[in-house]
Amino acid sequence: MNRTLLIARREFAAYAKTVGFWLSLLAFPLFAVLGGAIPILMKSSEPVREVVVLEESPQATGLAAAVQTALNEEKSRRDQIGREAQAKAGKAGGQTGAAAASSAISQLAGLRMTIVAPPTDLEAAAPGGAREELARRYLGDDIPEEQQLDSVVLLDRVDGKPTARVWTRRATDDTVEDFVRDALKDANRREVFEAVGIDAAVVEETGRFRPDVVALSPRSASGGEVSFRDQLPGIIGLASGFLLWSLIITGASILLNSVMEEKSNKILEVLLSSASATEILTGKVLGVALLTVTVLLAWGGIGAIGLITGLPEYAGMVGEVLLEGGLLGYFAVYAVGGYLMYAVLFAAIGAFCETPRDAQTLMGPIMMILVVPLLVMQMAIRTPDAPIVQIMSWIPFFTPFLMSARAPSEPPMIEIVGTMAGMFAFALLMVWIAGRAFRAGALSDVKLSWKAFAGAIGRGR
Repeated sequence: MNRTLLIARREFAAYAKTVGFWLSLLAFPLFAVLGGAIPILMKSSEPVREVVVLEESPQATGLAAAVQTALNEEKSRRDQIGREAQAKAGKAGGQTGAAAASSAISQLAGLRMTIVAPPTDLEAAAPGGAREELARRYLGDDIPEEQQLDSVVLLDRVDGKPTARVWTRRATDDTVEDFVRDALKDANRREVFEAVGIDAAVVEETGRFRPDVVALSPRSASGGEVSFRDQLPGIIGLASGFLLWSLIITGASILLNSVMEEKSNKILEVLLSSASATEILTGKVLGVALLTVTVLLAWGGIGAIGLITGLPEYAGMVGEVLLEGGLLGYFAVYAVGGYLMYAVLFAAIGAFCETPRDAQTLMGPIMMILVVPLLVMQMAIRTPDAPIVQIMSWIPFFTPFLMSARAPSEPPMIEIVGTMAGMFAFALLMVWIAGRAFRAGALSDVKLSWKAFAGAIGRGR
């Protein structure tokens, strides 16, 4: 036991004392924040497109006004959605939540395009080739920047139906094209209704109507209306699944690289002269487990401080969900089982490798398997009891991640007990298999392959 603890302490200190470890530890929260902020920054930095709308023939009369009206209505609709979202956030998180929601919505909600007056020569040009040649010029780089346009929309009618030719500066930007298509679709609908005697004002009022819909559930915290508090457990469960995936894969990868490096440097042979293969494997798994716990506590502390400081109203709700729902207990149990399965497997693979290239033979298929729970976990937040989610939860390799994501939905006790039992039974099997493979790989110079790996398990030496 003393030798095992010494190896564990050595493994922990080898990484915990390095600057790179702490920098990488802080990198995850930083990138998590950036992951939420970057879409907002990208949207807010997106330029406002200056669009010119021209009617190409007398038959197109009224289409330009219809496009302008559609733009005004779209802006009003988005402003209304923003106000409703801000009101809901304020109800759930108080003034701080409302302020945060208002800031984010103001960046994301706006339709970033405006209709501007056309240049005199473009408006006066004859429809057809002459006007389109001028449009090319205003969309190019041969004129001063202040005169350049982002899009020129040429409206007309074919067989009485609205059509448009949309010239844009960027070939990959279809924002104006999509908006004009929807605007002309609405204009055509109004015209069709008017042709059969339905008042245009009635059509417009019907299109602007937004029903007041209230979501209710007997499982909500209030027993009636669904609030953010009722959605929070699902969000936390999904975040727990992703966090657990990151922790387990990070710890297992550290273990693989450690064993692989020590074998290539002949350090593993020195350790084997003073400790058994079982003691070395156990010590390394324990040491990296302590390292993983350190990472988890650091991430949890950073998240808690940020939540309490920035959104104290939400911090109370998060704490309530974690403590009352038993999510922390589920997370701990599935973290132990998941780490044990993957850590011993990665350590056994590392015992056969001397370079990262050697490990790719087996790591490729394993990483492809590990992508599966990431995809399925996203379904678990809305439909945690979907058959595919339930079935895959029983597969030990997926159990830690999927059951952590499903825990807030209170799955049947038979599933909780059964998946835990299956996970730990499989983890013990993996310990036995990986122990034999580690012992054989550490004592041989055989290159890693499926055949060598299976042979090591069969021989156990």
